[in-house]
Amino acid sequence: MANIIMFTILAVVILGSAVMCVTTKRIMRAATFMLFVLFGVAGLYFLLDYTYLGAAQISVYAGGVTMIYVFAIQLVSKRTLQGMVENIKCSRAIGAAVLAVVGLATVAFIFLKNEFICRAADVVDAEVPMRTIGQALVGSEKYQYVLPFEFISIFLLACIIGALVVSRKVKED
Repeated sequence: MANIIMFTILAVVILGSAVMCVTTKRIMRAATFMLFVLFGVAGLYFLLDYTYLGAAQISVYAGGVTMIYVFAIQLVSKRTLQGMVENIKCSRAIGAAVLAVVGLATVAFIFLKNEFICRAADVVDAEVPMRTIGQALVGSEKYQYVLPFEFISIFLLACIIGALVVSRKVKED
């Protein structure tokens, strides 16, 4: 019963923070709400007794959000950080809503077609050992994820280099 209550609390924090993250108009508040989302996901990992994944979630992603703070402070002016306001056109909002509904319908269709919900109910009862998860994350065989992790690390390195180039001040002669 305590697990259900903790899951409910974490789910409310994650969903509420995610909605606030995408709806706020201030960049620092958005980064703070994203930090709450990431801590909530780490809490779910701890709730499932996956302490390594929870610690990795906190160290890697919370560290990433700290970097977002640093880049936000460096790249955006003080006046913009204090009160950034963006006007959204009605046509863009309608287009975004239509795109969201199409995405939701696509996901629902795939779930129903592949009977994902019925299969997920069978998998919930099975306990997956941490060794299996670790081998899937860092293995190099079929259906293992070391190659995508390497591509992501190269992509993130390129993003960091690009952010440094953009934030570099050009000296005028």
